Amino acid sequence: MDSIADLLKKSKTIAVVGLSDNPLRASHGVSAYMQSHGYRIIPVNPNCDFVLGEKSYPSLLEVPEKIDIVNIFRRSEFVPPIVEQAIQLKVPGIWMQEGVVHEPSAQKARQSGIFVVMDECILKEHRKISG
Repeated sequence: MDSIADLLKKSKTIAVVGLSDNPLRASHGVSAYMQSHGYRIIPVNPNCDFVLGEKSYPSLLEVPEKIDIVNIFRRSEFVPPIVEQAIQLKVPGIWMQEGVVHEPSAQKARQSGIFVVMDECILKEHRKISG
């Protein structure tokens, strides 16, 4: 993977860690947008049963299917265990939303061959590449 555009074009399934069932939360709006543009959204939130019509899982390790991108909507201090799980699952891409920055975890993921986007909004980037 050499660009954000490549990652978004090659990906079909996005696991969203911290996806809220509250429609007023950014995670919900961004995920609904991505879902409406053909991406399969898998909620990862131990406090929800279903979000956007999809079953929610307590952790990445419990998601029963292949994940192309792990989209992180959690505060930066919660990033390391999420990245560890993504590395364990050999996920091709990790996306840390705007305001989410954890350089040591990003470095570790990159060393494991994972394409990392940090402190960017996946919705805004998708809009840029899709015109």
